[in-house]
This record gives sequence, C-alpha cells and structure tokens, in this order.
Amino acid sequence: MAITLLLSLFILNGVDCTHIVGGRDAPPHSRPYMASLQFQGQHICGGSLIREDFVLTAAHCRVRSPLTVVLGVDSLDENEPTKQVFTTIRYIPHPNYDGHGNDIMLLKLNGSATLTDEVQLIAPKRQRIGRRSSCITAGWGDIGDNRTLPNTLQEVNVTLLTQRTCRRRWASVPIFTSMVCGTGSRAFQGFCSGDSGGPLICGNETAGVVSFSGRRCGNPRTPDVYTRVSSFIDWISSVLNSNSIHERQDVQNNYI
Repeated sequence: MAITLLLSLFILNGVDCTHIVGGRDAPPHSRPYMASLQFQGQHICGGSLIREDFVLTAAHCRVRSPLTVVLGVDSLDENEPTKQVFTTIRYIPHPNYDGHGNDIMLLKLNGSATLTDEVQLIAPKRQRIGRRSSCITAGWGDIGDNRTLPNTLQEVNVTLLTQRTCRRRWASVPIFTSMVCGTGSRAFQGFCSGDSGGPLICGNETAGVVSFSGRRCGNPRTPDVYTRVSSFIDWISSVLNSNSIHERQDVQNNYI
C-alpha cells in the first residue's frame, strides 16, 4: 500500500499484509468461511468465502502469481481431512483502488468449494453497521507483534468507532466513509501482520475487510481500519452476477 504503517511489517514478494494480537483461539471450525491465502506455501493474507467460487479479501493482497486458497482448516500446519485447496484464476480488485482507498478485491477460484460443516459461505453485510457495535475479526496473523505465528485460527472482539473519532485519531491519513475503524476492548488488541483481507464479522455477516493499522499492532491511538463492505455491495453483486458459478474454469489466467 501507499501507507507504510502496519502493513510494512510483513512484506513478501511486494505484498504487504497484516495478524491478530491479544486475541484467543477460535473454537475449532467455528469460522467455516475463513480462507487462508498462500504464496509459495506461506500464509500471507486472509479472506472470506462469499460464494462457492469467490473469496472476498483486500486489494493490497494481490501478487503477480496465482495464490493458493485453503478452506476448511483450523490449523495451517496440519493436514486436516476437512481441508479444501484451490488456486486463483482471476484477481478482481475494485477499479478505484488507489493503494489506500477502495481496498477490496474478489478472487475467482479454479473450482467450486464443496459446502460442509467446516466450509460455509458468509454473506456480505448490506447495511451500514452502527457505531459502537461489537464485532469480531479473525485470522492466522502475528500474535505477538514479533512475527510469532499462531498454531490455530485466532479471533478478537472489536468495538467500532465513530467516523469522527476515527478521523481524529488518524489525523495524518485520509479516512473515507467507505472505511470503518475499530479497537479491542483493551490496549494492544487487534489485527497485525498477516490478517489483511480477513473479515470483520458483525451479526454473522462480513461487514468489513482488514485493511491497515498503525506501526504497533492493536495500538488504540491508531485504531484498526477496515474497508466497509456495505459501501461496495453493488460492485460485489455486479462481479458475482457477471461470473456464473457454472461457467467453465479453463479461462485465461489474469494476474497482472
């Protein structure tokens, strides 16, 4: 991204990503929509399965190669029998992504996920979430702000802030209405390096996409910033409607 903040902590092949500090182990397979986006076998970003063949993530998670998308797992180190693995055949970032704003992207998979107890869809939230709402974010990111990766999926409670509070605390960075800020219930709780693209879950829907934060993970002085999903519902619907779930999968790769 253009902003060299938290995202500069984890750089791989030109991709900046964000992980969760001060969180807790998610109950096994309690977030069946979670996706791990991997490059050369290494987790770099999160995402959420919104249709059997589409994952929602952050635009800054894009690389110039196909990503592996892993679904249905709690631990990234174990070969769980519930695991489903796909590759990306198309990146579809928002056309107005500028390295900061509109940080949202859809990934077209090379097949359709089989829905099971461990692999499920999550709906994009169509309505704006109210201020001071309580939500959750989840991911396999850094749990100590020191490149310590978790054994299993982590989650943390998030309290959303008003736009005024968000803009005041991010006085040096433009905060748009298509963004939403949140903090943990205590200091140094929130997402960190590797959680980029993961969902902000409010009322069993994905209301946000992990975008960026400050130099220190979970610092309430620079609250976590998510892309507000409700601001992009029409775009998401347009992309899904123009890509039939039954279309042939032997389309030309589109990674540049």
